[in-house]
Amino acid sequence: MHAPTIIPFASFAHTALYRDTLKLLQQLVRNACVNDYTPGSGQEVRNANTLKAFFADVADEVTITRYEPEPGRTSLVVTVEGTDPEAEPLTFLGHIDVVPVDEAKWTKPPFEALIEDDIIYGRGTVDMLFITATMAAITREVARNKTNAGTLHFVALADEEARGGLGAKWLKEHHPDAFSWKNCLSETGGSHILGQDGSDSLIVYVGEKGAAQRRIHVHGDPGHGSVPYAKESAIVTIAEVARRIALAKPKVTDSEIWQGFVDAFRFDDATTKALKAGNEESYRTLGELAAYSDAVSHLTIAQTVLRAGQAINVLPSHAWLEMDIRPLPGHSQDDVDAVLFDALGDLADKVEVERLICEDATLSPTDTPLYRCLENTLLSFFPQAQVLPMVAAGGSDLRFARQLGGVGYGFAVHAVGRSLGHAHGQLHSHDEHLHLEDLALTIQGYAHVTATFLRATNPCHMEEN
Repeated sequence: MHAPTIIPFASFAHTALYRDTLKLLQQLVRNACVNDYTPGSGQEVRNANTLKAFFADVADEVTITRYEPEPGRTSLVVTVEGTDPEAEPLTFLGHIDVVPVDEAKWTKPPFEALIEDDIIYGRGTVDMLFITATMAAITREVARNKTNAGTLHFVALADEEARGGLGAKWLKEHHPDAFSWKNCLSETGGSHILGQDGSDSLIVYVGEKGAAQRRIHVHGDPGHGSVPYAKESAIVTIAEVARRIALAKPKVTDSEIWQGFVDAFRFDDATTKALKAGNEESYRTLGELAAYSDAVSHLTIAQTVLRAGQAINVLPSHAWLEMDIRPLPGHSQDDVDAVLFDALGDLADKVEVERLICEDATLSPTDTPLYRCLENTLLSFFPQAQVLPMVAAGGSDLRFARQLGGVGYGFAVHAVGRSLGHAHGQLHSHDEHLHLEDLALTIQGYAHVTATFLRATNPCHMEEN
């Protein structure tokens, strides 16, 4: 495949494509579509309107469809039809909502899209408005040039931060034919792992952990707070439940993805062996990636909500504990319950386990034309690197594509100085920020992937033969 000419940031920053993308990114940040899970929050209609206006000069070359399951919770589908109905389609899934901020703990204004020293600050700059803006800009370029054999869809999605109930999930359930789910790109990817020997590995997300939320109920004896004698306390029981679950040790995965991730650091044999075995102390060697590494090597159980009682002088007869549990690919919901019951021991018969949001983990293969196209693009940027498939600890809209039989990959391009730990450190953080060099690289990366994947004689497809 013909390698792209990578334009250095100092030069690329003067191009109209970069300037337009940056301007769009700033406006998306300023629209402050904050999704805090409450009814009526998000109001992604502001970003949807901004994006529709962005496509005004190619309105005759695209089809734009709005979907709004509730007032203001708007998603937008922009379609550029291809010239060959047999060619592979490509879909960009970009969400347009952002998470809340604790403004008192920001040292920069969270919704001004302030730029200082070639860094843009603001909620959503990394998660994931810089990619969404890039997707929109590249889609507009394709519409202008009309060189795509395959059809391109750009989908600006509401409600991703609340698991897509009014966005991708809703579209999957109510309008599954609104766009193609066959070959999808979304957040994030393209950050680096630098090995101890100086080697470089680039991340492409091929899957993500699932959801196995649980609520555990326990019951005790009610009564007046002044006479607790011989009463079975729901609070004492739920505390013991929480203690036992905290001591659970889920088995470390032996997947090729985890093995390859550990190998990328090029540690000594003893450290590598300890990491692959899930030794907790060994995670400290991973520094800023310790928590992430723990998350992607195990089923994780986070105890997040505890409730019991109302009045201080009444013994509560009911208490419950809620847990955010994230299973890896290959774990079933029954496997999750088995871990919990094993941890609870003789308390297992005294509790009720209620399943809340449950979604199995999803995983896309790496032997697909789209993955090879991403791999070739990244290696064109960084020819000495290796491309490493990885599982995301959190969720994204890509899981809906996989559930419908398509493939989905998290893709962006970051400069070598931006490690995987740095990228993860920006997600939902105070003073969230993006190096503008990474915006420039991501624009060029998406341009190359789109041009090669959608053209009639697609070299990424030819490599299959």
